Amino acid sequence: MKDYLKLLQFLRPYKLLFAGAIVCMGISAVFDGVSLAMIVPLADKIMADKKIIVPAKLPDFLAGLIDKINNTAPGDLLNYMLFVVLLLFLLKGIFGFLQSYLMSDIGQRVIRDIRNQLYAKIQSLSLNYFTHKRGGELMSRITNDVRLVENAVSYGSTDLIYQSLQIAIFAAVIFFIYFKLALIAVVFLPLISLPIVRVGKALRKLSKRSQEKIADTNSLLYETIMGIRIVKAFNMEEYEIDKFSRVNRDYYRLSMKTIKRSLLLSPVTEFLGVLAGVLVFFWGGHEVLAGKLSFGVFGLFLGSLLSLVRPFKKLSQVNALNQQAMAASERIHDVLEAEPSVKESVAPKILSGFKKNIKFSNIDFSYADTPILRNIDLDIGYGQMLAIVGPSGSGKSTLLDLVPRFYDPQNGRVLIDGIDIREFSLKSLRSQIGIVSQETMLFNDTIRANIAYGKPGASSQEIEAAAKKAHAHDFIINFPQGYDTVIGDRGARISGGERQRIAIARALLKDAPILILDEATSQLDSTSERIVQEALDQLVSGRTVFVIAHRLSTIRNADRIVVIDKGVIVEEGTHSQLLEKDGLYKRLYQTQELQK
Repeated sequence: MKDYLKLLQFLRPYKLLFAGAIVCMGISAVFDGVSLAMIVPLADKIMADKKIIVPAKLPDFLAGLIDKINNTAPGDLLNYMLFVVLLLFLLKGIFGFLQSYLMSDIGQRVIRDIRNQLYAKIQSLSLNYFTHKRGGELMSRITNDVRLVENAVSYGSTDLIYQSLQIAIFAAVIFFIYFKLALIAVVFLPLISLPIVRVGKALRKLSKRSQEKIADTNSLLYETIMGIRIVKAFNMEEYEIDKFSRVNRDYYRLSMKTIKRSLLLSPVTEFLGVLAGVLVFFWGGHEVLAGKLSFGVFGLFLGSLLSLVRPFKKLSQVNALNQQAMAASERIHDVLEAEPSVKESVAPKILSGFKKNIKFSNIDFSYADTPILRNIDLDIGYGQMLAIVGPSGSGKSTLLDLVPRFYDPQNGRVLIDGIDIREFSLKSLRSQIGIVSQETMLFNDTIRANIAYGKPGASSQEIEAAAKKAHAHDFIINFPQGYDTVIGDRGARISGGERQRIAIARALLKDAPILILDEATSQLDSTSERIVQEALDQLVSGRTVFVIAHRLSTIRNADRIVVIDKGVIVEEGTHSQLLEKDGLYKRLYQTQELQK
Protein backbone atom coordinates (compact mmCIF):
# COMPACT_ATOMS: atom_id res chain seq x y z
CA MET A 1 0.00 0.00 0.00
CA LYS A 2 2.87 2.38 0.84
CA ASP A 3 4.39 1.87 -2.60
CA TYR A 4 1.02 2.39 -4.27
CA LEU A 5 0.44 5.63 -2.37
CA LYS A 6 3.90 6.75 -3.47
CA LEU A 7 2.85 6.05 -7.04
CA LEU A 8 -0.32 8.10 -6.60
CA GLN A 9 1.70 11.10 -5.40
CA PHE A 10 2.09 11.98 -9.06
CA LEU A 11 -1.66 12.76 -9.02
CA ARG A 12 -1.38 15.41 -6.30
CA PRO A 13 -1.26 18.47 -8.60
CA TYR A 14 -4.47 17.32 -10.27
CA LYS A 15 -6.56 16.37 -7.25
CA LEU A 16 -9.50 18.57 -8.33
CA LEU A 17 -9.60 16.98 -11.78
CA PHE A 18 -9.27 13.57 -10.12
CA ALA A 19 -12.16 14.38 -7.75
CA GLY A 20 -14.30 15.41 -10.74
CA ALA A 21 -13.48 12.15 -12.47
CA ILE A 22 -14.46 10.18 -9.34
CA VAL A 23 -17.83 11.99 -9.19
CA CYS A 24 -18.45 11.11 -12.84
CA MET A 25 -17.44 7.51 -12.14
CA GLY A 26 -19.85 7.34 -9.20
CA ILE A 27 -22.76 8.66 -11.27
CA SER A 28 -21.92 6.34 -14.15
CA ALA A 29 -21.71 3.35 -11.78
CA VAL A 30 -25.11 4.24 -10.26
CA PHE A 31 -26.64 4.35 -13.74
CA ASP A 32 -25.19 0.87 -14.35
CA GLY A 33 -27.12 -0.41 -11.35
CA VAL A 34 -30.32 1.48 -12.26
CA SER A 35 -30.23 0.30 -15.86
CA LEU A 36 -29.92 -3.30 -14.66
CA ALA A 37 -32.92 -2.74 -12.36
CA MET A 38 -35.05 -2.20 -15.46
CA ILE A 39 -35.17 -6.02 -15.64
CA VAL A 40 -37.65 -6.06 -12.75
CA PRO A 41 -40.64 -4.15 -14.26
CA LEU A 42 -39.88 -5.56 -17.70
CA ALA A 43 -39.95 -9.22 -16.58
CA ASP A 44 -42.62 -9.08 -13.86
CA LYS A 45 -45.11 -6.45 -14.92
CA ILE A 46 -44.76 -5.94 -18.66
CA MET A 47 -43.94 -9.47 -19.85
CA ALA A 48 -45.80 -11.56 -17.22
CA ASP A 49 -48.30 -8.96 -15.91
CA LYS A 50 -47.56 -10.05 -12.34
CA LYS A 51 -46.80 -8.06 -9.25
CA ILE A 52 -43.23 -7.31 -8.22
CA ILE A 53 -42.43 -9.20 -4.99
CA VAL A 54 -39.41 -8.20 -2.91
CA PRO A 55 -38.83 -10.21 0.28
CA ALA A 56 -36.85 -7.40 1.96
CA LYS A 57 -38.44 -4.48 3.79
CA LEU A 58 -38.16 -1.49 1.47
CA PRO A 59 -37.78 2.22 2.23
CA ASP A 60 -41.01 4.18 1.82
CA PHE A 61 -40.02 5.83 -1.47
CA LEU A 62 -39.09 2.45 -3.05
CA ALA A 63 -42.18 0.73 -1.67
CA GLY A 64 -44.34 3.54 -3.09
CA LEU A 65 -42.59 3.32 -6.48
CA ILE A 66 -43.16 -0.47 -6.67
CA ASP A 67 -46.82 -0.03 -5.70
CA LYS A 68 -47.21 2.54 -8.45
CA ILE A 69 -45.57 0.20 -10.98
CA ASN A 70 -47.75 -2.73 -9.82
CA ASN A 71 -50.88 -0.59 -10.35
CA THR A 72 -49.86 0.64 -13.82
CA ALA A 73 -51.15 -1.10 -16.96
CA PRO A 74 -48.38 -3.05 -18.80
CA GLY A 75 -48.84 -1.04 -22.01
CA ASP A 76 -48.53 2.32 -20.26
CA LEU A 77 -45.52 1.08 -18.27
CA LEU A 78 -43.85 -0.03 -21.51
CA ASN A 79 -44.27 3.48 -22.96
CA TYR A 80 -42.78 5.05 -19.83
CA MET A 81 -39.87 2.61 -19.84
CA LEU A 82 -38.88 3.43 -23.41
CA PHE A 83 -38.33 7.05 -22.40
CA VAL A 84 -36.64 6.17 -19.07
CA VAL A 85 -34.24 3.63 -20.65
CA LEU A 86 -33.17 6.10 -23.36
CA LEU A 87 -32.60 8.83 -20.78
CA LEU A 88 -30.66 6.47 -18.48
CA PHE A 89 -28.29 5.31 -21.21
CA LEU A 90 -27.83 8.86 -22.53
CA LEU A 91 -26.81 10.10 -19.07
CA LYS A 92 -24.69 7.01 -18.48
CA GLY A 93 -22.88 7.63 -21.79
CA ILE A 94 -22.26 11.30 -20.98
CA PHE A 95 -20.80 10.62 -17.54
CA GLY A 96 -18.87 7.60 -18.84
CA PHE A 97 -17.26 9.81 -21.49
CA LEU A 98 -16.47 12.53 -18.95
CA GLN A 99 -14.78 10.18 -16.49
CA SER A 100 -12.72 8.50 -19.27
CA TYR A 101 -11.70 11.85 -20.75
CA LEU A 102 -10.74 13.33 -17.40
CA MET A 103 -8.67 10.31 -16.37
CA SER A 104 -6.95 10.19 -19.77
CA ASP A 105 -6.16 13.90 -19.43
CA ILE A 106 -4.76 13.33 -15.93
CA GLY A 107 -2.67 10.42 -17.21
CA GLN A 108 -1.17 12.52 -20.01
CA ARG A 109 -0.47 15.39 -17.62
CA VAL A 110 1.24 13.00 -15.20
CA ILE A 111 3.41 11.45 -17.91
CA ARG A 112 4.38 14.94 -19.09
CA ASP A 113 5.27 16.01 -15.54
CA ILE A 114 7.28 12.88 -14.74
CA ARG A 115 9.30 13.16 -17.94
CA ASN A 116 9.97 16.83 -17.25
CA GLN A 117 11.00 16.03 -13.66
CA LEU A 118 13.23 13.16 -14.75
CA TYR A 119 14.93 15.20 -17.46
CA ALA A 120 15.41 18.18 -15.12
CA LYS A 121 16.78 15.84 -12.42
CA ILE A 122 19.18 14.19 -14.86
CA GLN A 123 20.44 17.64 -15.88
CA SER A 124 21.01 18.54 -12.21
CA LEU A 125 23.02 15.43 -11.32
CA SER A 126 26.80 15.46 -11.15
CA LEU A 127 29.03 13.80 -13.73
CA ASN A 128 29.96 10.91 -11.46
CA TYR A 129 26.32 9.74 -11.54
CA PHE A 130 26.62 9.13 -15.27
CA THR A 131 29.77 7.07 -14.88
CA HIS A 132 27.66 4.46 -13.06
CA LYS A 133 24.55 4.66 -15.26
CA ARG A 134 24.19 3.66 -18.88
CA GLY A 135 22.66 6.14 -21.31
CA GLY A 136 20.15 3.56 -22.56
CA GLU A 137 19.08 2.79 -19.00
CA LEU A 138 18.27 6.43 -18.30
CA MET A 139 16.42 6.65 -21.61
CA SER A 140 14.35 3.63 -20.55
CA ARG A 141 13.33 5.41 -17.33
CA ILE A 142 11.98 8.36 -19.32
CA THR A 143 10.24 6.27 -21.99
CA ASN A 144 9.21 2.77 -20.93
CA ASP A 145 8.96 3.21 -17.15
CA VAL A 146 6.98 6.43 -17.44
CA ARG A 147 4.57 4.75 -19.86
CA LEU A 148 3.85 2.02 -17.31
CA VAL A 149 3.15 4.63 -14.63
CA GLU A 150 0.85 6.50 -17.02
CA ASN A 151 -1.12 3.29 -17.69
CA ALA A 152 -1.59 2.75 -13.96
CA VAL A 153 -2.55 6.36 -13.26
CA SER A 154 -5.05 6.77 -16.10
CA TYR A 155 -6.45 3.31 -16.90
CA GLY A 156 -5.49 1.57 -13.67
CA SER A 157 -6.89 4.25 -11.35
CA THR A 158 -10.03 4.53 -13.48
CA ASP A 159 -10.76 0.83 -13.25
CA LEU A 160 -9.71 0.59 -9.61
CA ILE A 161 -12.24 3.25 -8.57
CA TYR A 162 -14.95 2.54 -11.12
CA GLN A 163 -14.95 -1.23 -10.70
CA SER A 164 -14.84 -0.88 -6.91
CA LEU A 165 -17.89 1.40 -7.09
CA GLN A 166 -19.65 -1.17 -9.26
CA ILE A 167 -18.86 -3.91 -6.75
CA ALA A 168 -20.22 -1.73 -3.95
CA ILE A 169 -23.42 -0.94 -5.87
CA PHE A 170 -24.16 -4.47 -7.06
CA ALA A 171 -23.23 -5.92 -3.65
CA ALA A 172 -25.65 -3.47 -2.03
CA VAL A 173 -28.37 -4.59 -4.46
CA ILE A 174 -27.99 -8.29 -3.72
CA PHE A 175 -27.84 -7.75 0.06
CA PHE A 176 -30.83 -5.46 -0.14
CA ILE A 177 -32.92 -7.93 -2.16
CA TYR A 178 -32.08 -11.16 -0.35
CA PHE A 179 -29.64 -11.16 2.54
CA LYS A 180 -29.32 -14.96 2.88
CA LEU A 181 -28.53 -15.49 -0.78
CA ALA A 182 -26.01 -12.65 -0.68
CA LEU A 183 -24.06 -14.39 2.09
CA ILE A 184 -23.27 -17.22 -0.33
CA ALA A 185 -21.53 -14.74 -2.60
CA VAL A 186 -19.55 -13.28 0.31
CA VAL A 187 -18.05 -16.70 1.07
CA PHE A 188 -16.47 -16.72 -2.41
CA LEU A 189 -14.93 -13.23 -2.20
CA PRO A 190 -11.78 -14.38 -0.31
CA LEU A 191 -11.39 -17.20 -2.83
CA ILE A 192 -11.49 -14.68 -5.66
CA SER A 193 -9.09 -12.26 -3.92
CA LEU A 194 -6.46 -14.91 -3.07
CA PRO A 195 -5.17 -15.54 -6.61
CA ILE A 196 -5.22 -11.78 -7.33
CA VAL A 197 -2.90 -11.07 -4.39
CA ARG A 198 -0.55 -14.00 -5.01
CA VAL A 199 -0.18 -13.43 -8.73
CA GLY A 200 0.25 -9.68 -8.13
CA LYS A 201 3.39 -10.26 -6.03
CA ALA A 202 4.91 -12.45 -8.75
CA LEU A 203 4.04 -9.89 -11.42
CA ARG A 204 5.83 -7.10 -9.59
CA LYS A 205 9.09 -9.06 -9.48
CA LEU A 206 8.75 -10.09 -13.12
CA SER A 207 7.93 -6.54 -14.16
CA LYS A 208 11.04 -5.15 -12.49
CA ARG A 209 13.20 -7.71 -14.29
CA SER A 210 11.43 -6.95 -17.58
CA GLN A 211 12.09 -3.23 -17.20
CA GLU A 212 15.76 -3.95 -16.51
CA LYS A 213 15.90 -5.98 -19.72
CA ILE A 214 14.31 -3.09 -21.63
CA ALA A 215 17.05 -0.86 -20.22
CA ASP A 216 19.65 -3.39 -21.43
CA THR A 217 18.06 -3.34 -24.87
CA ASN A 218 18.06 0.46 -25.02
CA SER A 219 21.68 0.61 -23.88
CA LEU A 220 22.73 -1.91 -26.51
CA LEU A 221 20.85 -0.03 -29.22
CA TYR A 222 22.37 3.28 -28.14
CA GLU A 223 25.92 1.90 -28.10
CA THR A 224 25.75 0.10 -31.44
CA ILE A 225 24.02 2.96 -33.28
CA MET A 226 26.53 5.51 -31.97
CA GLY A 227 29.41 3.11 -32.65
CA ILE A 228 28.19 1.78 -36.00
CA ARG A 229 31.41 2.89 -37.73
CA ILE A 230 33.49 0.70 -35.38
CA VAL A 231 31.06 -2.22 -35.71
CA LYS A 232 31.42 -2.20 -39.49
CA ALA A 233 35.17 -1.54 -39.44
CA PHE A 234 35.76 -4.69 -37.38
CA ASN A 235 33.15 -6.83 -39.20
CA MET A 236 31.22 -7.29 -35.95
CA GLU A 237 27.70 -7.07 -37.39
CA GLU A 238 26.94 -10.74 -36.73
CA TYR A 239 28.32 -10.51 -33.21
CA GLU A 240 26.15 -7.48 -32.40
CA ILE A 241 23.08 -9.12 -33.96
CA ASP A 242 23.64 -12.22 -31.83
CA LYS A 243 24.13 -10.12 -28.68
CA PHE A 244 20.95 -8.16 -29.35
CA SER A 245 19.04 -11.40 -30.06
CA ARG A 246 20.05 -12.83 -26.68
CA VAL A 247 18.90 -9.73 -24.80
CA ASN A 248 15.71 -9.58 -26.84
CA ARG A 249 15.04 -13.30 -26.20
CA ASP A 250 15.42 -12.81 -22.44
CA TYR A 251 12.93 -9.95 -22.56
CA TYR A 252 10.50 -12.10 -24.56
CA ARG A 253 10.66 -14.88 -21.97
CA LEU A 254 10.03 -12.51 -19.08
CA SER A 255 7.18 -10.88 -21.00
CA MET A 256 5.52 -14.23 -21.66
CA LYS A 257 5.78 -15.17 -17.97
CA THR A 258 4.07 -11.89 -17.11
CA ILE A 259 1.39 -12.37 -19.76
CA LYS A 260 0.69 -15.96 -18.68
CA ARG A 261 0.13 -14.97 -15.06
CA SER A 262 -2.00 -11.98 -16.03
CA LEU A 263 -4.19 -14.05 -18.36
CA LEU A 264 -4.67 -16.81 -15.77
CA LEU A 265 -6.36 -14.39 -13.37
CA SER A 266 -9.40 -13.74 -15.57
CA PRO A 267 -10.60 -17.34 -16.06
CA VAL A 268 -9.90 -18.22 -12.41
CA THR A 269 -11.86 -15.27 -11.01
CA GLU A 270 -14.59 -15.80 -13.60
CA PHE A 271 -14.98 -19.49 -12.72
CA LEU A 272 -15.23 -18.75 -9.01
CA GLY A 273 -17.81 -16.06 -9.72
CA VAL A 274 -19.89 -18.36 -11.92
CA LEU A 275 -19.68 -21.11 -9.28
CA ALA A 276 -21.24 -18.70 -6.78
CA GLY A 277 -23.85 -17.77 -9.40
CA VAL A 278 -24.83 -21.40 -10.01
CA LEU A 279 -25.39 -22.05 -6.31
CA VAL A 280 -27.47 -18.88 -6.01
CA PHE A 281 -29.49 -19.82 -9.11
CA PHE A 282 -30.27 -23.22 -7.62
CA TRP A 283 -31.41 -21.78 -4.29
CA GLY A 284 -33.11 -18.69 -5.73
CA GLY A 285 -34.97 -20.76 -8.31
CA HIS A 286 -36.70 -22.67 -5.54
CA GLU A 287 -37.66 -19.36 -3.88
CA VAL A 288 -39.29 -18.16 -7.12
CA LEU A 289 -41.18 -21.44 -7.54
CA ALA A 290 -42.40 -21.13 -3.95
CA GLY A 291 -43.77 -17.62 -4.68
CA LYS A 292 -41.50 -15.94 -2.13
CA LEU A 293 -39.70 -13.98 -4.82
CA SER A 294 -40.88 -12.62 -8.17
CA PHE A 295 -39.01 -13.67 -11.29
CA GLY A 296 -38.00 -10.11 -12.17
CA VAL A 297 -36.52 -9.42 -8.72
CA PHE A 298 -34.69 -12.75 -8.86
CA GLY A 299 -33.40 -11.77 -12.32
CA LEU A 300 -32.11 -8.49 -10.85
CA PHE A 301 -30.44 -10.39 -7.99
CA LEU A 302 -28.82 -12.90 -10.34
CA GLY A 303 -27.84 -10.18 -12.82
CA SER A 304 -26.27 -8.11 -10.04
CA LEU A 305 -24.39 -11.12 -8.74
CA LEU A 306 -23.04 -12.01 -12.17
CA SER A 307 -22.23 -8.34 -12.73
CA LEU A 308 -19.82 -8.64 -9.81
CA VAL A 309 -17.71 -11.06 -11.84
CA ARG A 310 -16.65 -8.48 -14.44
CA PRO A 311 -15.41 -5.90 -11.89
CA PHE A 312 -13.39 -8.59 -10.12
CA LYS A 313 -11.86 -9.65 -13.44
CA LYS A 314 -11.05 -6.02 -14.18
CA LEU A 315 -9.55 -5.52 -10.72
CA SER A 316 -7.30 -8.54 -11.26
CA GLN A 317 -6.02 -6.89 -14.44
CA VAL A 318 -5.66 -3.57 -12.61
CA ASN A 319 -3.62 -5.29 -9.93
CA ALA A 320 -1.27 -6.68 -12.58
CA LEU A 321 -1.00 -3.22 -14.16
CA ASN A 322 -0.36 -1.55 -10.82
CA GLN A 323 2.32 -4.05 -9.84
CA GLN A 324 4.19 -3.30 -13.07
CA ALA A 325 3.73 0.43 -12.46
CA MET A 326 5.02 0.22 -8.87
CA ALA A 327 8.16 -1.53 -10.12
CA ALA A 328 8.55 1.27 -12.69
CA SER A 329 7.84 3.87 -10.00
CA GLU A 330 10.70 2.49 -7.89
CA ARG A 331 13.09 2.94 -10.80
CA ILE A 332 11.80 6.45 -11.50
CA HIS A 333 12.18 7.45 -7.84
CA ASP A 334 15.73 6.06 -7.89
CA VAL A 335 16.52 8.90 -10.28
CA LEU A 336 14.28 11.56 -8.70
CA GLU A 337 15.70 10.88 -5.23
CA ALA A 338 19.35 10.75 -6.35
CA GLU A 339 21.47 13.51 -4.84
CA PRO A 340 24.15 15.33 -6.86
CA SER A 341 27.59 14.93 -5.37
CA VAL A 342 28.45 18.49 -6.39
CA LYS A 343 26.14 20.84 -4.47
CA GLU A 344 25.83 24.57 -4.15
CA SER A 345 26.12 26.30 -0.80
CA VAL A 346 22.92 27.49 0.86
CA ALA A 347 23.66 31.13 0.00
CA PRO A 348 26.06 30.99 -2.98
CA LYS A 349 28.16 33.94 -4.07
CA ILE A 350 28.15 35.22 -7.63
CA LEU A 351 31.44 35.03 -9.52
CA SER A 352 31.56 37.91 -12.00
CA GLY A 353 35.22 37.52 -12.93
CA PHE A 354 38.57 37.36 -11.17
CA LYS A 355 41.70 39.50 -10.91
CA LYS A 356 44.51 37.61 -9.21
CA ASN A 357 44.84 33.85 -9.49
CA ILE A 358 43.40 30.35 -9.53
CA LYS A 359 44.92 28.09 -6.92
CA PHE A 360 44.84 24.32 -6.40
CA SER A 361 45.60 23.71 -2.73
CA ASN A 362 46.60 20.22 -1.53
CA ILE A 363 44.21 18.44 -3.92
CA ASP A 364 43.45 14.73 -3.55
CA PHE A 365 40.89 13.07 -5.81
CA SER A 366 39.71 9.49 -6.30
CA TYR A 367 37.17 7.70 -8.49
CA ALA A 368 35.51 5.28 -6.08
CA ASP A 369 38.53 3.75 -4.31
CA THR A 370 41.03 4.47 -7.09
CA PRO A 371 43.34 7.44 -6.37
CA ILE A 372 43.70 9.76 -9.39
CA LEU A 373 45.32 12.93 -8.02
CA ARG A 374 47.54 13.34 -4.96
CA ASN A 375 48.92 16.41 -3.21
CA ILE A 376 48.39 18.79 -6.12
CA ASP A 377 49.47 22.38 -5.41
CA LEU A 378 49.32 24.91 -8.24
CA ASP A 379 49.02 28.68 -8.49
CA ILE A 380 48.06 30.18 -11.88
CA GLY A 381 48.12 33.94 -12.21
CA TYR A 382 45.52 35.94 -14.08
CA GLY A 383 46.23 36.01 -17.83
CA GLN A 384 48.71 33.12 -17.75
CA MET A 385 48.71 29.99 -19.88
CA LEU A 386 49.30 26.78 -17.97
CA ALA A 387 49.99 23.64 -19.99
CA ILE A 388 49.50 20.22 -18.44
CA VAL A 389 51.21 17.19 -19.98
CA GLY A 390 51.82 13.61 -19.03
CA PRO A 391 51.13 10.02 -20.05
CA SER A 392 47.55 8.87 -20.72
CA GLY A 393 45.61 8.20 -17.52
CA SER A 394 47.86 10.40 -15.40
CA GLY A 395 44.94 12.63 -14.26
CA LYS A 396 45.33 15.67 -16.56
CA SER A 397 41.66 15.97 -17.61
CA THR A 398 40.47 15.14 -14.10
CA LEU A 399 42.52 18.00 -12.69
CA LEU A 400 40.89 20.52 -15.03
CA ASP A 401 37.42 19.02 -14.40
CA LEU A 402 37.76 20.40 -10.87
CA VAL A 403 37.80 24.01 -12.12
CA PRO A 404 34.16 24.10 -13.38
CA ARG A 405 33.24 21.73 -10.50
CA PHE A 406 32.30 18.77 -12.64
CA TYR A 407 33.74 16.97 -9.62
CA ASP A 408 34.81 18.07 -6.16
CA PRO A 409 38.08 16.86 -4.61
CA GLN A 410 37.95 14.60 -1.58
CA ASN A 411 40.64 16.74 0.04
CA GLY A 412 41.92 20.21 -0.65
CA ARG A 413 40.39 23.24 -2.34
CA VAL A 414 40.30 25.10 -5.64
CA LEU A 415 40.32 28.85 -5.03
CA ILE A 416 39.69 31.85 -7.28
CA ASP A 417 41.09 35.05 -5.82
CA GLY A 418 41.37 33.27 -2.48
CA ILE A 419 37.74 32.13 -2.35
CA ASP A 420 36.84 28.43 -2.45
CA ILE A 421 34.91 27.86 -5.68
CA ARG A 422 32.38 25.80 -3.67
CA GLU A 423 31.12 29.13 -2.32
CA PHE A 424 30.12 30.32 -5.81
CA SER A 425 26.92 29.38 -7.61
CA LEU A 426 27.54 26.74 -10.27
CA LYS A 427 25.91 28.89 -12.95
CA SER A 428 28.09 31.93 -12.27
CA LEU A 429 31.25 29.82 -11.98
CA ARG A 430 30.69 27.98 -15.24
CA SER A 431 29.67 31.16 -17.05
CA GLN A 432 33.29 32.29 -16.57
CA ILE A 433 34.73 29.18 -18.23
CA GLY A 434 34.97 28.23 -21.90
CA ILE A 435 35.78 24.60 -22.70
CA VAL A 436 36.93 22.76 -25.80
CA SER A 437 37.32 19.08 -24.98
CA GLN A 438 39.16 16.33 -26.76
CA GLU A 439 35.82 14.51 -27.30
CA THR A 440 33.98 17.06 -29.42
CA MET A 441 30.25 17.03 -28.67
CA LEU A 442 27.97 18.76 -31.15
CA PHE A 443 24.19 18.55 -31.30
CA ASN A 444 21.86 17.53 -34.12
CA ASP A 445 21.12 21.13 -34.98
CA THR A 446 22.40 23.85 -37.27
CA ILE A 447 26.00 25.04 -37.24
CA ARG A 448 24.69 28.42 -36.11
CA ALA A 449 22.91 26.91 -33.09
CA ASN A 450 25.96 24.83 -32.15
CA ILE A 451 28.30 27.82 -32.18
CA ALA A 452 25.81 29.91 -30.21
CA TYR A 453 25.11 27.11 -27.72
CA GLY A 454 26.71 28.99 -24.82
CA LYS A 455 25.27 32.33 -25.92
CA PRO A 456 21.77 31.71 -27.39
CA GLY A 457 21.09 35.40 -28.12
CA ALA A 458 24.23 35.91 -30.17
CA SER A 459 23.87 37.86 -33.41
CA SER A 460 24.87 36.47 -36.81
CA GLN A 461 27.82 38.87 -36.85
CA GLU A 462 29.11 37.57 -33.51
CA ILE A 463 28.70 33.94 -34.63
CA GLU A 464 30.55 34.54 -37.88
CA ALA A 465 33.31 36.48 -36.11
CA ALA A 466 33.89 33.54 -33.73
CA ALA A 467 33.89 31.11 -36.67
CA LYS A 468 36.46 33.24 -38.51
CA LYS A 469 38.76 33.30 -35.46
CA ALA A 470 38.48 29.51 -35.28
CA HIS A 471 39.12 29.33 -39.06
CA ALA A 472 35.77 27.60 -39.55
CA HIS A 473 34.00 30.29 -41.60
CA ASP A 474 35.45 29.23 -44.96
CA PHE A 475 34.26 25.62 -44.82
CA ILE A 476 30.89 26.62 -43.31
CA ILE A 477 29.92 28.95 -46.17
CA ASN A 478 30.74 26.20 -48.67
CA PHE A 479 27.75 24.17 -47.41
CA PRO A 480 24.53 24.79 -49.42
CA GLN A 481 22.75 26.07 -46.30
CA GLY A 482 25.84 27.70 -44.82
CA TYR A 483 25.42 28.40 -41.10
CA ASP A 484 21.93 26.86 -41.23
CA THR A 485 23.31 23.44 -42.19
CA VAL A 486 22.09 20.67 -39.85
CA ILE A 487 25.13 18.57 -38.91
CA GLY A 488 23.44 15.35 -37.68
CA ASP A 489 23.89 13.37 -34.47
CA ARG A 490 27.16 14.35 -32.79
CA GLY A 491 28.09 16.29 -35.96
CA ALA A 492 28.23 13.09 -38.03
CA ARG A 493 27.82 14.94 -41.35
CA ILE A 494 31.06 16.90 -41.03
CA SER A 495 34.68 15.86 -40.56
CA GLY A 496 36.50 15.54 -37.25
CA GLY A 497 38.58 18.64 -37.90
CA GLU A 498 35.50 20.65 -38.83
CA ARG A 499 33.74 19.52 -35.66
CA GLN A 500 36.73 20.60 -33.60
CA ARG A 501 36.82 24.06 -35.16
CA ILE A 502 33.09 24.56 -34.55
CA ALA A 503 33.69 23.58 -30.90
CA ILE A 504 36.51 26.13 -30.71
CA ALA A 505 34.23 28.79 -32.22
CA ARG A 506 31.63 27.93 -29.58
CA ALA A 507 34.17 28.57 -26.82
CA LEU A 508 35.40 31.76 -28.51
CA LEU A 509 31.86 33.16 -28.76
CA LYS A 510 31.28 32.59 -25.06
CA ASP A 511 34.26 34.93 -24.49
CA ALA A 512 34.88 33.62 -20.97
CA PRO A 513 37.89 34.83 -18.97
CA ILE A 514 38.95 31.25 -18.27
CA LEU A 515 39.62 28.83 -21.13
CA ILE A 516 40.10 25.08 -20.79
CA LEU A 517 41.54 23.45 -23.91
CA ASP A 518 41.62 19.69 -23.43
CA GLU A 519 43.68 18.60 -26.45
CA ALA A 520 41.60 21.08 -28.45
CA THR A 521 43.68 20.66 -31.61
CA SER A 522 43.90 16.87 -31.48
CA GLN A 523 41.50 16.35 -34.40
CA LEU A 524 43.19 18.85 -36.75
CA ASP A 525 45.66 18.19 -39.52
CA SER A 526 49.01 19.96 -39.34
CA THR A 527 47.88 22.88 -41.53
CA SER A 528 44.63 23.46 -39.63
CA GLU A 529 46.43 22.98 -36.33
CA ARG A 530 48.89 25.74 -37.17
CA ILE A 531 46.10 28.13 -38.20
CA VAL A 532 43.93 27.40 -35.17
CA GLN A 533 46.95 27.59 -32.87
CA GLU A 534 47.55 31.12 -34.11
CA ALA A 535 43.94 31.98 -33.23
CA LEU A 536 44.30 30.40 -29.80
CA ASP A 537 47.51 32.34 -29.18
CA GLN A 538 45.55 35.57 -29.73
CA LEU A 539 43.11 34.55 -26.99
CA VAL A 540 45.75 34.31 -24.26
CA SER A 541 45.87 38.07 -23.76
CA GLY A 542 43.56 39.00 -20.90
CA ARG A 543 42.53 35.39 -20.21
CA THR A 544 43.69 32.54 -18.06
CA VAL A 545 44.17 29.43 -20.22
CA PHE A 546 44.58 25.82 -19.20
CA VAL A 547 45.89 23.59 -21.99
CA ILE A 548 46.15 19.83 -22.06
CA ALA A 549 48.26 18.94 -25.07
CA HIS A 550 49.37 15.64 -26.49
CA ARG A 551 51.52 17.37 -29.11
CA LEU A 552 54.16 19.12 -27.03
CA SER A 553 55.19 21.35 -29.92
CA THR A 554 51.90 23.28 -29.50
CA ILE A 555 52.68 24.47 -25.96
CA ARG A 556 56.13 25.96 -26.39
CA ASN A 557 54.78 29.44 -25.65
CA ALA A 558 52.99 28.44 -22.42
CA ASP A 559 53.95 30.52 -19.39
CA ARG A 560 54.35 27.35 -17.39
CA ILE A 561 54.20 23.62 -18.09
CA VAL A 562 53.26 21.09 -15.44
CA VAL A 563 54.11 17.42 -15.93
CA ILE A 564 51.84 14.93 -14.17
CA ASP A 565 52.58 11.23 -13.80
CA LYS A 566 50.35 8.84 -11.87
CA GLY A 567 48.40 11.73 -10.33
CA VAL A 568 51.46 13.55 -8.98
CA ILE A 569 53.24 16.66 -10.29
CA VAL A 570 56.75 15.46 -11.17
CA GLU A 571 58.08 18.47 -13.10
CA GLU A 572 57.26 22.13 -13.58
CA GLY A 573 58.73 24.97 -15.66
CA THR A 574 58.83 26.51 -19.12
CA HIS A 575 59.42 24.53 -22.29
CA SER A 576 63.13 25.42 -22.40
CA GLN A 577 63.62 24.82 -18.69
CA LEU A 578 62.08 21.37 -18.86
CA LEU A 579 64.19 20.40 -21.87
CA GLU A 580 67.30 21.22 -19.88
CA LYS A 581 66.24 18.65 -17.27
CA ASP A 582 66.71 14.98 -17.97
CA GLY A 583 63.12 14.20 -16.94
CA LEU A 584 59.82 12.86 -18.21
CA TYR A 585 58.99 15.95 -20.28
CA LYS A 586 62.25 15.69 -22.22
CA ARG A 587 61.69 12.00 -22.90
CA LEU A 588 58.13 12.65 -24.13
CA TYR A 589 59.33 15.49 -26.34
CA GLN A 590 62.20 13.47 -27.84
CA THR A 591 59.85 10.56 -28.54
CA GLN A 592 57.50 12.84 -30.49
CA GLU A 593 60.38 14.43 -32.41
CA LEU A 594 61.58 10.97 -33.49
CA GLN A 595 58.08 10.08 -34.72
CA LYS A 596 57.91 13.04 -37.09
